Order: sequence, then C-alpha cells, then structure tokens
Amino acid sequence: MSEKLLVTGAAGKLGRSVVAYLVEEFGIDPADIVAGTRDPAKLDDVGPGGVAVRTVDFDKPDDLATAFAGIDRLLIVSSDAIGTRLAGHKAAVAAATAAGVKGIVYTSAPNPHGASHPLIFAGDHAGTEAAIFESGLPYRILRNYWYHENLLRTLPPVLKSGAWYTAEAPGTRVAYVAREDCARAAAAALVRPWDHDKAVYDITGGEALTIEEVAALATKALGKPINVVHLSPETLASALKVAGVPEFVVALTLSMDATNSAGLLSTPSDAVEQLTGREPRPLSAFFEVNRAAFVG
Repeated sequence: MSEKLLVTGAAGKLGRSVVAYLVEEFGIDPADIVAGTRDPAKLDDVGPGGVAVRTVDFDKPDDLATAFAGIDRLLIVSSDAIGTRLAGHKAAVAAATAAGVKGIVYTSAPNPHGASHPLIFAGDHAGTEAAIFESGLPYRILRNYWYHENLLRTLPPVLKSGAWYTAEAPGTRVAYVAREDCARAAAAALVRPWDHDKAVYDITGGEALTIEEVAALATKALGKPINVVHLSPETLASALKVAGVPEFVVALTLSMDATNSAGLLSTPSDAVEQLTGREPRPLSAFFEVNRAAFVG
C-alpha cells in the first residue's frame, strides 16, 4: 500500500519545489501527496494536478491533528516567523505524533544547538529538533546551509557601489547551496525507504568559498568588479543603520556573518548526492543562470 506524504509550507518556493520533485522526479502519484498551507487559495494551481490541499496553520494547534490525519510521512518546512515560530513547530511535532505519522523530515539550520550560538534564530531550530528527538518518531533532519538565492538580495547594491562590506572574519569559508538542491534533498528524504531512521544531514554545496572567491565568481559572470571590505561588527552595524537598513535586518546580517566566522558552514558534505544521486550545483552556475536578475 502506498504511503501518504504531506509537505507543509507548500505555497512557498521551497515547498512548491518539493511537491514538484515528488511528482516529476521521484514518480510519486499525486494522489499520495498532500500540500499543506496556511492559505489554500495560494495553491489553487496545485490541486487540479491530483495533489490534495489542506489547511496547515502552525498557529492553530488544535486543528493540526486533523490536518495530519492519515499522513504517513511529514515534511515540516520551517516557517518564516523568525523568533516566534518555535511554539508552532512544537505543536506540529506533537500533532504529528498524535495523528500516527510514521516519520518526520524537518528543514533546519546549520548545527543550531548551543547556548551561545551566534545565529539569532538558532533557538527556533534547536527547539524544534529537540521536540522531534523527544517524540520518539523516526526523523531526517536537513540542516540547510545558506542558499545561493540569498545573494539575489545581497549583491544588487554591492554591484552598484562596487564594494561588499562584511563583518566576516578574513578567510571565512561558506558552503552555499542551491535552494533547488535543498528541495530535491527534502523530496528524496521523504521517499527513500524508511526504517528506524534517526539521521541528521548537512545540506551543503560541494565547495566552501571565501567571500572574496564568491565576489570573483560574481565578477567573472556578471562583468562588474567587486571589492570586499572587512569591517568590525560595530562599524558595519553603524554603516547599515545610517543607510536606513531596518534594525532587524542589521541584527540578522551581523548574526549570519558571525555564524559564518564561527566556521559553522565551512565544511561541505556529500548529503545532497547521498540523498538525490546528484552532485549539488556550483555557485558559478547560479551566477550564469541568473545573470539577468543581477544586471538586467
């Protein structure tokens, strides 16, 4: 008998891609897939293909057991409510356990545990992972490294000014990964045979690059020179505030730079290839494919 798979956050970019990979690459019958979202109207284009749509709202815990009824494997895509999402994530884990879900896949962040973790939203993920560990259910935790796609927000102003200011320590390396590789890995984690899995995967690109190496790849692909300037966290924070950057974005930027500097994203893994059978896409290819988005 086939198993029922549910993907939460299915109206988002990652969730939509996971649903597509389940059908198009892994050959899952659409009738065995449920796309979960807070707003089913956003998935009107998914239902007609045979994929069922259910309301899954982590902020309405009393409704989650019903939403997860009949589900065998559950992908919990971490919500975008940074700083307030932990309660909802825990409610989802509890509801999955109560509903008889057989296994959970969760999209986490680079090793989020530790009281002094530099990443401001690490606690959201550490707490969710702990809830999954304590549930007793089989699990596959996917600790996604920073997306290539994050650079679509970071680099446009850099390309205009020619200067890339960072609080990263010189020599810091980051194994950026394509969001599509994260989506494919999540789909694979749902459909690979399950037994009593209790596995954690670092979902990374195949190479760890310094910010100078990233800048060089961007310059080669986009034709615009970039000068990397290393600043102290305090100096960068002041400059961002003067530029009118919102306080939360300033804090998040410094937090991610500190996480990078701590070496938490410096080691590439083979998890993407292990799960999907494909090597992760290189950052150079991302710049080539998205050239128009950067310089158009």
